[in-house]
Amino acid sequence: MSNALTSLYCTAFLGVKVVASGSLQHIVITVKDALNDRDLTQLLIFDDSTGKPVDVDFRGKTDDVLKRLEEQFGDLPSKEENHQPTRRAGRPKLGVVSGEVTLLPRHWEWLKSQPGGASVTLRKLIDEARRTGEKQSNVRESQEAAYNFMTAMAGDFHQYEEALRALYASDMDRFYHFIHDWAPDIRNHVKKLAAHVFPEGNL
Repeated sequence: MSNALTSLYCTAFLGVKVVASGSLQHIVITVKDALNDRDLTQLLIFDDSTGKPVDVDFRGKTDDVLKRLEEQFGDLPSKEENHQPTRRAGRPKLGVVSGEVTLLPRHWEWLKSQPGGASVTLRKLIDEARRTGEKQSNVRESQEAAYNFMTAMAGDFHQYEEALRALYASDMDRFYHFIHDWAPDIRNHVKKLAAHVFPEGNL
């Protein structure tokens, strides 16, 4: 079985209700056995990482469905593979690479005055910038995932546009207020997708 089908985590909705969640493979097996053909045609499956719908052709037996999905997703690397660092034989875990840095005199003076000297200070500054960049990237990805799902499933819900504005303003209190009356499964999934936008509001 393709790694993509077991590492791509999704949530399946029938109407406004969640009927299955987990890996794409798990969802296909679960709903194929539990739902009739009419319900399967109305089922919507969303990628939990992007909030975008996943197109699944449920015709035929479960193995037929999975085989088609393998052909569709089989060449995609799993998320675990994407995050594995490249290791080279003989390379130390914490290698130090020298390079040239060009700074103005006042920059050098400031660096030299910091505890640990220029090299230590530069490494700390770079690490902090990387953490900040990753956090901002996570926020943007979370906003986009919530937006994609909300557009597909809640576009005609009460205060949808107000909720979107609060989402992109990172205003958690207003966002939660506007989606409070939405269908529970929809509301809870939106909160899940927006987790990195409002880390203090995680369920």
